[in-house]
Amino acid sequence: MFKPILAASALALTLSACATAVPPVEVTRFHVDSPPTSGTVSVEEMIGNPDVSLEFRTYAAAVAQELSRVGFTEARGAKGEYQALVGMRRSFRPTGPDRSGNPVSVGVGGSTGSYGSGLGLGIGINLSGRPKDVVTTELSVQLRRRADSQVVWEGRAITSAKEGTPAAQPNMAAGKLAAALIGGYPGESGRTITVK
Repeated sequence: MFKPILAASALALTLSACATAVPPVEVTRFHVDSPPTSGTVSVEEMIGNPDVSLEFRTYAAAVAQELSRVGFTEARGAKGEYQALVGMRRSFRPTGPDRSGNPVSVGVGGSTGSYGSGLGLGIGINLSGRPKDVVTTELSVQLRRRADSQVVWEGRAITSAKEGTPAAQPNMAAGKLAAALIGGYPGESGRTITVK
């Protein structure tokens, strides 16, 4: 009787830990009065993209997948009616106190009292290592009408996670950012929301 309840409780705790491991995404979108909801789209690199790398392909593929979910068709090898210009950037910010110095600390203390006097020596060793940096990832997308180069929709999504965690990995970050940014397309123009 208790084994099934215990197993179900352990599974619920595991799933809740997984759900909280993914950080929220801050999303801002802008669009014209009636943005398009279908058509062919070419996913291309934004001019001046600050982070040109193989990683970019992961983000471009995530954007293409999300655009297809909201009604667009990717124009592979051809020029689409729309261009989805994709830019991404990753930055690293150190966290916590700087522990790069000496990990060993020594303390000396003494006392006197009615039972005699004493001298003590304490040694502390910090084995935790240097705190992990925070990785901030930003995805920007502009949807332009190819005929006149007018921007009909654009948005930006930002998330942060500790370096080395699954949420900081490009595959997971790309999918999460693209889904948060394009999900609910076109979204409310000019408003910043948090997507969990």
